[in-house]
Amino acid sequence: MLSYKNSFKDKNVLITGGLGFLGSNLAHNLVELKANVLIVDSLLPDYGGNVFNIQDIKDKVRVNIADIRSEHSIQELVKNQDYIFNLAGQISHIDSINDPVTDLEINCKAQLTLLEACRKNNKDTKIVLASTRQVYGKTESLPITEDHILRPTDVNGINKMAGEWYHILYNNVYGIKACSLRMTNTYGPRQLMKHNRQGFIPWFIRLALENKEIQVFGGQQLRDINYVDDACHALLLAAASPETPGKIYNLGHYDPVSLLEFVQILIDVADQGSYKVVPFPEEKKKIDIGSAYCSYSKIKKELGWEPKVELRDGLKRTVEYYNKYKQYYW
Repeated sequence: MLSYKNSFKDKNVLITGGLGFLGSNLAHNLVELKANVLIVDSLLPDYGGNVFNIQDIKDKVRVNIADIRSEHSIQELVKNQDYIFNLAGQISHIDSINDPVTDLEINCKAQLTLLEACRKNNKDTKIVLASTRQVYGKTESLPITEDHILRPTDVNGINKMAGEWYHILYNNVYGIKACSLRMTNTYGPRQLMKHNRQGFIPWFIRLALENKEIQVFGGQQLRDINYVDDACHALLLAAASPETPGKIYNLGHYDPVSLLEFVQILIDVADQGSYKVVPFPEEKKKIDIGSAYCSYSKIKKELGWEPKVELRDGLKRTVEYYNKYKQYYW
């Protein structure tokens, strides 16, 4: 694996969405690597930003509460940044369908605003975008490779696809060094747990920790699930490598599991909770993608990345975290 141990020391690093789940975990990694970290977050309600996420590093990072859709704000914030981890976004498929315009503004307009700010004020920065496996939609073959047809099944997937390709376009046309990682079912400490609109994993974990019944739709669908530390390592590798600009990489896991198997392992780890397999609601059938898991052979071959954390171990760490800090997330 490419070493990034010294790549970020004394470097200026901007994290958009840095008070959220992925951004705050990445911030902890960058503090350990002795980077100068600037966190930007809008703290929009229900989107995942949580000041407690950086409680133990709050004196080692700077925080700016700003919306990257604001052209004036972002123009100044991108100046002098050596690296930008662009993690801000709207990730709820349900919210994207109920409010498609807001999803468009956050996942498309905001991305253009950031890229334009870099084109005008910092063309030398390196941008790593957190994209999503959802851009593929329903799969034609498994595991999914980066050249699989893009056919999103919901508004969120379409806007995420556009936001990703803005980054590739600005790399190819304007020379803004940018690459994209298509994330897949990431979980771990510091995730939003207040509602069920940001994926099944955090909500299932909450139900288990409340000793409640988890309703599993279908249950046989296969998923690849990444612990957040593995995802952060991939982001850091992509930023540190000179080979990544203009490229797109899948993340994934060596051991895809069914939703039913995931729930059974979770309940065993939490030592509480129960489950019931139920038929798919009609409104969810229309956007369900069935089984989906990605090939990460490209990023393994080019950057040496591969997931290290096995699901049961990752869930143990996650359950321990929320049992300790539940009051800040429920």
